[in-house]
Formats: sequence, structure tokens, C-alpha cells
Amino acid sequence: MIRRRVEQCEATDITFLCCPEAILGGLADYSKDPTRFAVATGEIAAVLAPLSSDTVTTVVGFTELADDGRLYNSAAVWHRGTVAGVYRKQHPALRRSVYSAGTDTLVFRVGGLAFGIVICYDSAFSEPASRMAARGATVLFIPTNNALLHSRAGEDLVAQARDADVARATENNMWIIRADVAGRTTEFVSAGSSEIVRPDGAVALDARKFAEDILVAEVGGPVA
Repeated sequence: MIRRRVEQCEATDITFLCCPEAILGGLADYSKDPTRFAVATGEIAAVLAPLSSDTVTTVVGFTELADDGRLYNSAAVWHRGTVAGVYRKQHPALRRSVYSAGTDTLVFRVGGLAFGIVICYDSAFSEPASRMAARGATVLFIPTNNALLHSRAGEDLVAQARDADVARATENNMWIIRADVAGRTTEFVSAGSSEIVRPDGAVALDARKFAEDILVAEVGGPVA
């Protein structure tokens, strides 16, 4: 599925593709065997090899199995067949999680674009984005997975994500690009909160609810 999207980006001159949180394998918190779909740190490049492209940089969410045996909710920046870096979610869950908390606040630079990554609930906190902006990031990618059990789901998550995106955009004069899962399964449901927010807080694009979608916009430096 991701490879098809990469090919679509190649055909339409799109240079960055942001995928949802844990797009590879799903969230380990919901698994009877949390390590089943985990990717060892040293194997990330081999797993992402099918997504290699000369023109498209992809942000891919997955469960990372670190050398010390800890699990991290991570997102890799896959650029021209190499791992340009990995961000580990700093706030794994509201209450309990099988994931350990990441600590690094990173700024990536690819093709002249300086950007940061936070994952889902991280976006509710102002500090990571502000630190990235202070180090030159003008775009913030937010891989997200708002799939919840039917008994817990609600479209209020979309409004909460919108509020966080507008806040992070206006606080830091930066573009916000959120990629969420969307749809229904027998166990889970997500309306989907994917959107692109301008540095002035205006929503440039938002995705269809409960359906697969792709959003395309030209982004770059801060809005004067």
C-alpha cells in the first residue's frame, strides 16, 4: 500500500510522503504479542528497502525494537534508500503503554527542507515543536493513529487534533502535516484527522472522514 503511494508521488512530482503512526504492523499496545511486528533497530533499512525512491522521502511509523530490548513507537525518515533518522514518541500513551518514551528532539534536513516529527499525542504538548522550530524546522510532520475500540471511539478526537495543530502552527509559525488512519474494522474505528495547517493557523486541507485519502500541498518556509 505504501509503495503504491510512493509511486503515485513519483508520478506527480511530490517529494515528501507522510504515513500514519504505526502504519507498519499497527500499534503494539493492542497486540497479544507486542514484539510480533516490531522492527529491530538494525533492520530498519532492510524493511523499508521496498519504499526506496530517488525523488520521494517517506516518513514511516512502526514499532522499533531497540538493542536493549525496549519497544519504541517510532517514525523513520526514509530518503534515497537510507535511514536519514528515527524519531521516538516521547508521550507513548495517556495512561499505560508497552512503549518506552523517547527523549530526543530531532530536526531533519532533506533537500533544503528543515522539519521535525512528533507522533500523535506528542502534539498535545508545546515543547517538542517549539524546540524544533528554534532549531530551524519550518514543517512539522505528525504521524497519528486515532483508531480506538468502537466502545471508546468518538469524532471529538478530530477536533482535539485540529486544536493541537492550529496551536503548534501559530506558536511556531510552521506548517503542520498530520497523517492519521481512517475507517472501520470489526474492532476499531477512526474518523481520521489528517490535515495540513498553514503557519498562520488556517487549515489548508483536511481529509475525508472514515475513508482513505491523500492530501497534497506545496509547503516550505514560514508565512511572513
